[in-house]
Amino acid sequence: MSAPSSEETDRPDLPAESDGFVRGLSQAIGGPLGDHAVRPDARRSRFWTAPRIILALLCMTLALSWVQKSPCQDGDWQKNVQYTRFCYTDVLALYYAEGLNEGKVPYKDHPVEYPVVTGYFMGAIGLPVHALGQKYPEINQGKWFYNANALVLSALAVASIAMILALRRRRPWDAAIFALSPIVLITATVNWDFLAIALAVFGVYAWARRWPVAAGLLLGLGGAAKLWPLFILGPLFVLGLRAKRLAPFWLATATAAVAWVAVNIPVAVLYRTSWNRFFELNQDRPIDWGTSWYVGRYLDTKWNTGTVGDQGPFQWLSDHIPVLNNLSYGLTALACLGVAVLCLLAPRRPRLAQLAFLVVAAFLIFSKVWSQQYVLWLLPLIVLARPRWGAIIAWTVAEIGYFTAFYAELLGAGGKPVIPEGTFVLASSLRLITVGILCGLVIREIWRPELDVVRQTYRDDPDGGVLNEAPDAGWVEGLRRRLRLTPRPAEAEEAAPPAASPTPVG
Repeated sequence: MSAPSSEETDRPDLPAESDGFVRGLSQAIGGPLGDHAVRPDARRSRFWTAPRIILALLCMTLALSWVQKSPCQDGDWQKNVQYTRFCYTDVLALYYAEGLNEGKVPYKDHPVEYPVVTGYFMGAIGLPVHALGQKYPEINQGKWFYNANALVLSALAVASIAMILALRRRRPWDAAIFALSPIVLITATVNWDFLAIALAVFGVYAWARRWPVAAGLLLGLGGAAKLWPLFILGPLFVLGLRAKRLAPFWLATATAAVAWVAVNIPVAVLYRTSWNRFFELNQDRPIDWGTSWYVGRYLDTKWNTGTVGDQGPFQWLSDHIPVLNNLSYGLTALACLGVAVLCLLAPRRPRLAQLAFLVVAAFLIFSKVWSQQYVLWLLPLIVLARPRWGAIIAWTVAEIGYFTAFYAELLGAGGKPVIPEGTFVLASSLRLITVGILCGLVIREIWRPELDVVRQTYRDDPDGGVLNEAPDAGWVEGLRRRLRLTPRPAEAEEAAPPAASPTPVG
């Protein structure tokens, strides 16, 4: 059920009025629109509407991203140009590493380190490029492969922001956070993550439109591209539990399972060893750059040598990967349990995007691997969960700082260090801290829903679908009362301020 139409709610949100950070910046050009300013009539036909401006801004960002990656497109990576120009991309590197340049079929001829939908995507573009290279040997196959991928991934990015705009029709300028993000500029084509992002955002849109089967199909396919879109099913379960509306969740989950199995079965049956590669790699990988475990291992070196018998806890975990895996999974599960408890005890049922952001952020914070492009997973979720410019800009600055330090670390990996190790650890820590701060701010707005700017525009949850404006199950209020989170009627009456005496009018 949608919020009732009114002059106030139908007018698009203006960030210079609702966002303190943007309001402060607007002072440089005269401040927000005044009460007597003449506003454009939305009913009149005009080309440059807010959604079209935002789509154009994203296209500009993606074009700049293509330019930023251009020094690496020919594959001639001499003198570490991929690091000195900050233009490294897995897309080009893996065209050769996965044997696509030799016409090898993913999984059949060469094991692929990604889930199957990403592998299918690589093959669908890579094999035609190889065939074209066989016919025209003079072309640079790697460059053609990268540019073809960049074009499709950019289209998926545009489709993703179109869905965000559709989810926030009354708040179109929220999507500008995504469209103008330097995160998109530097990581859009580092890997194939926009494939999973588009499927996840389309899945959320389908759920918002009350199409649980379509939502499950899209989330299942997204999970077969990169695992994280399946995490969105967890928040849907807890929200459905609180609203006592679990039937759509089970329908979406069953469809997601069928979709995931359907695209995995052909590879799992025919090329089981290749199919296992993704899972084996995730089990065997050591502590990766910039993770919380990496920071902990560095701090251990300040007090321990790292030799057997003189190891700190993170150094020990670095040598015992199975234990590290279980600890990482356990901490993520505990964090998700905490998010579930928060959902059930909050004064109002949280919004889907808020819980989805917290779950994916928890997974990254406790993961032993945090590749540079994983930041893209969080961007659309935070735009939907907490579209406040100030905190997101602070997080973006920390991410850019980490990106720069990471490439400096790679440059020094094979020889003389470019920056001190402590500088890289500091950049990693700031990235982790700012993500943690975003989580804290989202939790604060869940516990104090009057601070949620989305709910200042919409009555409940525009992404909630069948959950939007649904009443809570009776046991939720009973649980909150038992925990004294909701005052009893007598207590509420005692706590209420005395009514003011009527003022005579003379």
